[in-house]
Amino acid sequence: MGKTELNVLFKKIQKDDKKEVLEFHVQGDELPHSQELVHLAGSIVSLEIEKSEAGKFNAEFKKIQRDSKKTVLLFNVKGDSDEKIIKLYPFAGRSIDLLLEPSQMSIDEFNDSHDGIKYSINQDGTAAVDPNQLSIDDVPDDEEVPIVDDIIDNDDKLG
Repeated sequence: MGKTELNVLFKKIQKDDKKEVLEFHVQGDELPHSQELVHLAGSIVSLEIEKSEAGKFNAEFKKIQRDSKKTVLLFNVKGDSDEKIIKLYPFAGRSIDLLLEPSQMSIDEFNDSHDGIKYSINQDGTAAVDPNQLSIDDVPDDEEVPIVDDIIDNDDKLG
């Protein structure tokens, strides 16, 4: 499926814990590209709002809801796109042209938000990390590690 263009009402943008929720309404009982949209629901898509400086960004196409008066499209955008999302606020409440297309990103990649070490999962379910990754066994026993309480006490003395 290629790029789909829809004229929608940008109903609202709402900040949640770690994501922004975008809600769009397609008015009327006829939904252009309805079959393609149903297939895209539940996956990651690339969104773009025409005439916005935000450019393209990835979002989870959370769900599509239809009733007799409108179709509601809900998207979740992760916090790592904050600078782009801020540029969308002036468009909320307006009729806009929404461009969307399938993304190459998977749901797992989209939801993987940890900043820890990089790893992969082996077939047997064990984790494989970079062999150059420092482990606790690499730290010499004679090395003194400061205790958190000592650090706090020292900070109090400095202030």
